[in-house]
Amino acid sequence: MRYSGEWMVLLDDRILEHLEGTETTTAKELSEQDFIVRSRQQVSNRLNKLAEHGLVKDLGNGVYRITERGEKYLVGEIDTSENAPDEIESHSDDGPSASENHEQA
Repeated sequence: MRYSGEWMVLLDDRILEHLEGTETTTAKELSEQDFIVRSRQQVSNRLNKLAEHGLVKDLGNGVYRITERGEKYLVGEIDTSENAPDEIESHSDDGPSASENHEQA
């Protein structure tokens, strides 16, 4: 389960999912994908917003890569809400949390 902040939109998830499977990308490359039906400028704006929140890193010249924080968001290990702590606490005594499972792997 992902914990999206109010600042996030569905396009942000699609961008992060794409970046998870590739080393780097640009707004132009993303806007040409079939699963993203937005202009290069709209994608660029979202990449900038994701970078502000530490989910992607701007490598310069319009090239971006996903960060460890972005990868943790995709697997539900962090909450991207403005005032939420990064780590998601397990509220169940059924076993280790997702972050504990990740540490054990």
